[in-house]
Amino acid sequence: MNIIIPMAGMGKRMRPHTLTTPKPLLPIAGKPMVQWIVEDLVKVSNEKINEIAFVVGHFGKEIESRLLQVAEKLGAKGRIFYQEEALGTAHAILCARECLKGKVVIAFADTLFKADFKMDTSQEGVIWVQKVKDPRPFGVVKVNEQNVITDFVEKPQAFISDMAIIGIYYFKDGDNLEKELQYLLDNNVKDKGEYQLTNALENMKKKGLPFKPGNVTEWLDCGNKDATVHTNQRILEFNKGNAGLKSATYRLTNSQIVEPCFIGENVTISDSTIGPHVSVGDNTVIEKSIIKNSIVQSNTKIKNASLSNSMIGNYVEYSGSSVDSSIGDYSTHN
Repeated sequence: MNIIIPMAGMGKRMRPHTLTTPKPLLPIAGKPMVQWIVEDLVKVSNEKINEIAFVVGHFGKEIESRLLQVAEKLGAKGRIFYQEEALGTAHAILCARECLKGKVVIAFADTLFKADFKMDTSQEGVIWVQKVKDPRPFGVVKVNEQNVITDFVEKPQAFISDMAIIGIYYFKDGDNLEKELQYLLDNNVKDKGEYQLTNALENMKKKGLPFKPGNVTEWLDCGNKDATVHTNQRILEFNKGNAGLKSATYRLTNSQIVEPCFIGENVTISDSTIGPHVSVGDNTVIEKSIIKNSIVQSNTKIKNASLSNSMIGNYVEYSGSSVDSSIGDYSTHN
């Protein structure tokens, strides 16, 4: 089985953090979010993963190398494909057409999830969903009595269903998916100016391909800063008690860590209280501060600060109080 991860988007709602780092590589509890996604997909799969394809913009060779390493650590061959223009989800997947062979999972790179299931690869197609309180911002599905999907509806303003599509899809026949995606491009079938995967799904459904809904225990969004901080909190809770959350090289002086937290390599913490739900990246120094429910990235210095619900980037110098701060890389805040 192959996995395709479209991740070429600009991540505009995550600025300033995505001005220097592509959104799927922003750290959540010590790992890039795309790494969490791929690792979780491998865990729930019953199949050997042959190739993991990352569809990217021009992120640079260093980032591409990091992505290939993620795949290799999981025993798969990593491949890089480029989406030169933002022409929609169907176009992004088709950029990795060489991997649209046999059984294929498509997972969009800002979709983290918690699931206690094994993927049923005997099905022709599975679309993972999660019940939501307000379905209006999402694409949703309707099902019949046989639990087969009958309708795909994008952002319904009147109530149709509360089963939101989370961005993970399984196809038993990747070659068939490729043909349906290519049909959209050949016939210029667009929705809101872009080639959309949902149009291909609708065509496949009309031709009789049965899609079943798959359910996750929890769906975690990384669409903006607040959602990402919440996702960091939930991932830390899922992994509470895991020794791998703390490096062996951090130094603690006259300080307290309130679990769960992630603490990276060579972190120095003095006269401070950290946690709960804080992730601190490598080589960061924290002095005389109180930090909770926040993400602090690498090589940053924080002094005399009180932070909550915050995201602090790399190479930042920060002092002062804030209950809700979003500071990008290479910044100074006093």
